Amino acid sequence: MKTGKGKGAVKKDTKEALKPVHDRGVGKRKAVFKADQSSKRKAKKEKIAKKDPNKPKRPPSAFFLFLEEFRNTFKKEHPDVKAVSAVGKAGGAKWKSMTPADKAPYEAKAAKRKSEYERLINAYNKKQESSADEGEEESEKSKSEIQDAEEESGQDEEDEEEEEDDDEDDD
Repeated sequence: MKTGKGKGAVKKDTKEALKPVHDRGVGKRKAVFKADQSSKRKAKKEKIAKKDPNKPKRPPSAFFLFLEEFRNTFKKEHPDVKAVSAVGKAGGAKWKSMTPADKAPYEAKAAKRKSEYERLINAYNKKQESSADEGEEESEKSKSEIQDAEEESGQDEEDEEEEEDDDEDDD
């Protein structure tokens, strides 16, 4: 007698049926464990610093410079192909078949863009360091000095308000 593996077939000798009743709750513990992991992932994502939109973007490699030009020619030759993957595969195959002499102009452009990027990133890093130094100078003030400064400015405002009230009373 054969037992089918379809939806209607039920096997009586399954592991679930053989387990004692108190072990059936193990699956619930796994669900709780998975929830803990997802909360850890969320916490980890929050710890990651957000990207600065002012930071210069990394330059494209020689292959991506080649792919920019190849994409235009491929679309002209094959206007009916809309899949991005097809363009990428064809471009990759062509890049592999190219000789180092054919790749040289793209590598030269990539090197030029990389040097430009390094110049920009150095300027960006210097700017970040200078702004960080300014922030440290402000934090060097003790809390009491900050509170004293706030109290003095607060008292000045109160004195001005009292003078305004006195002026209104005189009218």
